[in-house]
Amino acid sequence: MTVNALSIDLEFWWCNEFLNGYLPGDREDMFKESLRPIFASLDAFNVKATFFVLGAVAERYPEVINEIHHGGHEIACHAYSHKPLYSMDRREFEGELKKSLELLADYNPVGFRAPSFSLNNRTKWALEVLERYGFQYDSSIFPVRTQLYGVPDAPVGIYRPSRDDVTVHDPDGPIIEFPLSIVKFGINIPISGGFYLRALPKQVLSWGVGRVASKRPANIYLHPHDIYPGPPPLKVPFLSRLVTYHGVHTSLEKLIMLMMRFSFVPIGALLDGMSLLSQDVRAPPVPARPMRGVWGRDDLTIPPLPAPAFRLQPFDGTLHRYPARVRKHIHETGDPDEVR
Repeated sequence: MTVNALSIDLEFWWCNEFLNGYLPGDREDMFKESLRPIFASLDAFNVKATFFVLGAVAERYPEVINEIHHGGHEIACHAYSHKPLYSMDRREFEGELKKSLELLADYNPVGFRAPSFSLNNRTKWALEVLERYGFQYDSSIFPVRTQLYGVPDAPVGIYRPSRDDVTVHDPDGPIIEFPLSIVKFGINIPISGGFYLRALPKQVLSWGVGRVASKRPANIYLHPHDIYPGPPPLKVPFLSRLVTYHGVHTSLEKLIMLMMRFSFVPIGALLDGMSLLSQDVRAPPVPARPMRGVWGRDDLTIPPLPAPAFRLQPFDGTLHRYPARVRKHIHETGDPDEVR
């Protein structure tokens, strides 16, 4: 059975480009409440995930990040303020990265995801900054074209992007890229999660993830607000309303369906299992324990569910932030446009 990656972008519900200009000044973050359905589901299936943590979240809720880490999940970096890369210059991005890494220093993050998947050839300079600060992998490239993001010509499998062109595989590239998953059906169709988790029917999601997993590991993501309908709907244009709120009441059921049918681990664990991360220095294993007491998860929002009949590859911690890198050659098979 192919092992796939599951990640959560840990951010506030208002970190959404489609809500810019419509946010009230006085708003409740509902952050801890929004995590309850996610962790009820993860606990029910004993699934560990990567949490791309926004620095502003770590600053406001350090105890929650600590609980997530001690639950056996991977802590990775999502910058500090959720500004897209294309709205910053190199110096501002480096400042955000420094601030986030200080807040996440106890967890030695080696993975990064750009806010709003904003890594592309316009912002490829960010790869050099990530390398400078010791990151080993990135998961920001979406091989699809949307109004907000996308690199439609990028490889669909794991690769090392060139500093000169993020759509080109460079065997000597210092950063591993794990793109978000798409299926090819005439065009690239995104099935990775987030809005697509909310919008696509269960049968399409199951088919799409299965199709990807038959060739390579799938890379699935979501935000807490994708499955938590607590934030009040704002008066926004139709497209913004559709992208932000559509399907939020049925998405938890779809997430449960995916965890029942497929095997998921954190991104770092998956890449480490492929011997793509440096082996020189390891952080101590993180003991898995029930995550109780921080936000009252004894009162679960979903009923207990039977564990699926598979054993998950354990995630035994992240690596130090500044290790020497071992550049293993990546050989992908499957779609004809993948790296070979």
